[in-house]
Amino acid sequence: MRGITNTPNGPAPATIGELPEPNPAPNEAVIGVKAFSLNRGELTLMRIRPEGWRPGQDVAGIVLKAAADGSGPKEGARVVALLEWHGWAERAAIPVSRLAVIPDSVSFAEAAALPIAGLTALRTLRHGGPLLGQRVLITGAAGGVGNLAVQLAVKAGAKVTAVASGERGKAVTALGAQEVVGDIAQASGKYRLVLESAGGASLKAALGLLEPKGTVVIFGNSSGEETTLSFRDFGAANNSRIQAFHSYASDPEEMLAPDLKLLATLVGDGALKPQIEDYSWHDFAKVTTALRDRKVQGKAVFRID
Repeated sequence: MRGITNTPNGPAPATIGELPEPNPAPNEAVIGVKAFSLNRGELTLMRIRPEGWRPGQDVAGIVLKAAADGSGPKEGARVVALLEWHGWAERAAIPVSRLAVIPDSVSFAEAAALPIAGLTALRTLRHGGPLLGQRVLITGAAGGVGNLAVQLAVKAGAKVTAVASGERGKAVTALGAQEVVGDIAQASGKYRLVLESAGGASLKAALGLLEPKGTVVIFGNSSGEETTLSFRDFGAANNSRIQAFHSYASDPEEMLAPDLKLLATLVGDGALKPQIEDYSWHDFAKVTTALRDRKVQGKAVFRID
């Protein structure tokens, strides 16, 4: 079968080549991968992992062989899945705890955009508790995580301020944000919850926007900058907190499938729409450059063709 392997020292960050067929464990199903998506964090992994490493976390496809222990979806089921690695191939073996059946109305491209970005959006918002009527600020709102977080927060009844500039800001407005600002410095008032992925000055500003007992959830540091904090930064937001979020350790393993199912169901019902750019996997190398330069709106999704 064909699949993508890491080539950090080559002319492209990864190449498509021949790979061995998956050898599933008893609790793993083999799926025929139809689409996969690329996360910004995987760009970093491809730079630091060795030659020949096989990337790939977010995939969607069809179950070709059900798990031998009888658990999980049956053959022919349309599924979305989250792997640790090796998902960007024509076929992949995946633990059934990481698989969820998707509605027929959900395309493979839409489903492939959900695992890392969707789970991050869903689970970071949960740190704010009930959001009905609460003010929520979301940085990086036009990105893969941000656009889903905006939609989920709006559906939960929150009053959302989104940070996104230019044409990307216009796209976020269409997702239901009450207010869109080009920079966090332009945000005003106090917020119950801030989802922060930029770091540096953005994180510093976020602390000044918290209401008492509010929460900043940090799930990235796209600026690469450090943030200097002082106890005084929390003076107007007494008893507030900073919550670090890491997707790989956010919830128990057994919650992956139910949360993926929830996200896919919301998409099937029309309550959630991933913002995607659809490519052939043969365009992978050039799209990685566009993603690094923030020229991709939403999620970059690749068809295996």
